Amino acid sequence: MTTTISNSILKASIKHAGAELFSLKDNQENEYIWEGNPDFWGKHSPVLFPIVGTLKNNTYTINEKDYHLPRHGFARDMDFELIEKTESKAVFSLQSSEETLQKYPFEFELQLIYTLNENALELEYKVINKGKEKMPFSIGAHPAIALPNHFEDYALQFEKEESLKYYLLENDLISSKTKILETKDNLVPLNYELFSNDALIFKTLESKSLTILKDLKPYIKVDYKDFPSLGIWTKEDAHFICIEPWLGYSDTDENTGDLYQKEGILTLEANKDFSAKFSITTL
Repeated sequence: MTTTISNSILKASIKHAGAELFSLKDNQENEYIWEGNPDFWGKHSPVLFPIVGTLKNNTYTINEKDYHLPRHGFARDMDFELIEKTESKAVFSLQSSEETLQKYPFEFELQLIYTLNENALELEYKVINKGKEKMPFSIGAHPAIALPNHFEDYALQFEKEESLKYYLLENDLISSKTKILETKDNLVPLNYELFSNDALIFKTLESKSLTILKDLKPYIKVDYKDFPSLGIWTKEDAHFICIEPWLGYSDTDENTGDLYQKEGILTLEANKDFSAKFSITTL
């Protein structure tokens, strides 16, 4: 099952499986989302919930009981229900169930709200705590922007001039090792060597938007003011770049396993809701 929304400039198509955006085209039929070729990476734009990244031993504890979650959680692998639809907006919902409670012992609703505004697609994540206790969670985006032709034709332009410190992964966990991403005039020319150690993980950034340039001309802009952390990732020889706004990130080796104590975790009071938005603008 898929749903498509459109306006005079853009058309977005979303799978009900994972409520995953798999196509964003302009009125010239230019495609801005990665095709999902499984030889490289078989996804397009999965939602990361109720964790972002990897847990130490894929395990966490709540009230001294162990639970297991795969990398990036389970929401991306579940079917969502379409609960609202207009020409330019679609709202998808995932409710907790017996299946989810085995992995994550909290009653919740997760909504993904897609809205087209002129040449921008806005994606809002809404998390509702339907239980009686505080709910710890992380949430993140993972859109893969299609980069036709040569990867090296593209560059990243950060909104602000800043020291771009990123953390290195070791065994899928965040290590204490850091590097500085070198820029010139806020620009980072893309090459695959940048990702030889997997994703670039920024715990904090002053920049709240990032523009992808093609031949030094603006191509796509991602705005993420509600998200303090950012991941940037691709695969060798693949024609995409993932710009990933995050609220949370992988465990470190020092994590105790208590999800409430996890670095970067959010907690939501009973019967409260939380929302965060980001947008993809074609330029």
